[in-house]
Amino acid sequence: MDNRQALGSWLSGPRATAEDMGVDFGYPGQRLGLPREGPGSAARFGRRMGAVALDWIGCQLIAYGLITGGELAGTGNWTLGIFVVLTVLTVGTVGFTPGKRIVGLRVIAEDGGRLGLGRVVLRTLLLALVVPAVIWDRDGRGLHDRLARAVQVRI
Repeated sequence: MDNRQALGSWLSGPRATAEDMGVDFGYPGQRLGLPREGPGSAARFGRRMGAVALDWIGCQLIAYGLITGGELAGTGNWTLGIFVVLTVLTVGTVGFTPGKRIVGLRVIAEDGGRLGLGRVVLRTLLLALVVPAVIWDRDGRGLHDRLARAVQVRI
């Protein structure tokens, strides 16, 4: 085998090449004991991004309409603050934000229980930094979820 084949192409990447060579990575959430599909399965990227977008738009509307009085310049910081408070309060109490509920997701601990307030705050602050949220593992969990020992699952 040529060494270039082992590295994979820049389009498919090394994972696709490894899978072609017979390596089984399993399905997202398998290492966590989650089902492959349906309720309780690991949330996929599209749903997670949709939930964050819905939450962000809602927070932006609140900041624009109720706090800044229609002044667009000051809306950004208020939106982030409202997003952090909304996420801590809702994930800490019911396990999901309004956006997550709309798309059918819930945040749980790796062991299947509820997240404690400290882990919710850690997860939310890392999410607000954005970078930890866009680095994810083969189970589809962002770095913010890994560090908080949380997982997003379908309802």
